Amino acid sequence: MALMPADCIFCRIIAGQAPADIVFQDACCVGFLDARPLFPGHVLLAPRAHVVTLPELPAESLAPLFGAAQRLCRAVEQACAAQGTFVAMNNRVSQSVPHLHVHIVPRSKGDGLKGFFWPRKGYRDDAERLETARKIQAAL
Repeated sequence: MALMPADCIFCRIIAGQAPADIVFQDACCVGFLDARPLFPGHVLLAPRAHVVTLPELPAESLAPLFGAAQRLCRAVEQACAAQGTFVAMNNRVSQSVPHLHVHIVPRSKGDGLKGFFWPRKGYRDDAERLETARKIQAAL
């Protein structure tokens, strides 16, 4: 696991060296309001240890991180009078800050957010779908 780089804004927030509206913190991670929220109440949850992607996160940190995400989902729904939440994570592509973080976004029917933020591209045919499944299974 890499040391906390001085140029990582999330590391600075976690260390208390940069301002943020902290809503949750424990030994594993810190949750704070997104500075550019999709909706008010959009929380970013980041592990204290500097890792860039989910595959780099030590296995022993998975349960604490996602346990905190679960708690924040409940809290964001309640605090924002939301009907649900959208939970998302990018790994490198579209990751504006190269420090692993979970987005917890309050959602309500008719809020204007349309499913995923990108176009969907289906499989050419059943053969391509089955081949893709086989490749993923083999990689596991």
